[in-house]
Amino acid sequence: MIIQAFLRWVETAKTGDRVRAAQALGRAYATAEMNTIDYHAAEMAMTFLLDDPSPKVRLSLAEAIADCPRIPRSIILSLAEDQPEIAYAVISCSAVLTDMDLVDIAAKGTSETRAVIAARQMMSRPVAAAIAEIGGEEEVLILLENEQARFSCRTLKRLSDRLGHLWSVRNRLLERDDLPADARHALVEKVGAALSGFGLVQSAIGERRVERITREACDRAAVSMAGAAEAGQIPALIEHLRITGRLTPAFLLHALCSGKIDFFAAAIVNLSAVAEKRVRSILSDGRIHAIRALFESAGLGRDVSALFADAMLLWRRENRIGSQGTTTSISSALLSKLRGGLSRPEASGSLAEIIEKLSIAEQRQTARDYALLATRDAA
Repeated sequence: MIIQAFLRWVETAKTGDRVRAAQALGRAYATAEMNTIDYHAAEMAMTFLLDDPSPKVRLSLAEAIADCPRIPRSIILSLAEDQPEIAYAVISCSAVLTDMDLVDIAAKGTSETRAVIAARQMMSRPVAAAIAEIGGEEEVLILLENEQARFSCRTLKRLSDRLGHLWSVRNRLLERDDLPADARHALVEKVGAALSGFGLVQSAIGERRVERITREACDRAAVSMAGAAEAGQIPALIEHLRITGRLTPAFLLHALCSGKIDFFAAAIVNLSAVAEKRVRSILSDGRIHAIRALFESAGLGRDVSALFADAMLLWRRENRIGSQGTTTSISSALLSKLRGGLSRPEASGSLAEIIEKLSIAEQRQTARDYALLATRDAA
């Protein structure tokens, strides 16, 4: 009887009175201040208010019931398709809306609608994937800033592909610990491309030198990622490097001399199509002819396979004696052989340059570590 009287009164009441009444009705329903007999009537009354000519009335109802998990879907979905301010009230927090509802709303809605969805608490992977697929910069930034949003590796890779050229999105992605290694490398490449394309940098040090420095920096970053990547991510990172043309002999030698042996072995597996168990067996115990044959099956020419074999044997030796400076030892030993003419004459000059640069870089890092230790001891 109360609800029936309410409906009769609503037809003639002023807008302000209807706003307060809609709010009171919604709160009473949401806080369970009715007996079971009144619920159906209350739902009918709220459904009737969906057609109220004043958006203020519908907004008042939406705000009152937005966080109630018992509201009928028909009411919530109707409010979610209302004017923006009304829709945002329920889209932002309603537990009634399913993942599929949110995906549909994101697809049909505006950028503002997607931004509201992106800020929701307990963001699921399917909804995050939908925003990542169609969202613009602002929506995606809100999504990445949402600490409760859950992302799959595929979604993070997609964001890297779609919007990695935007510095704001790129920085947010690079800050994430769960960013897959191949996506991280792709973003680092985009950072390098952005820097090399900067006119001031080109005019200061020259275009060709910028390109060389950028490539070397990206290679160093990739080798560092190879050492830090989880075992399950290494194959994807290697395939990404192969497709993008980064899996060059110079890069492989850098990885080997840097002691990233697991990454190096996985790269040889990828390039040679030899079983992983067989590759690891040859690298750990095989004779030099078997090692060279393996490297040549991976596409390394005879002119450089001997240099790689030397590096591999040096790594074995340093690993067995437990040397703390394995990287420095390998690069320095190879460099000494090159300078002394003991290396094979067919060794590539470009690879020799890589070895020398690596040796110098490692010596400088050792000096920095020594200085830091000395400073701490002095303090």
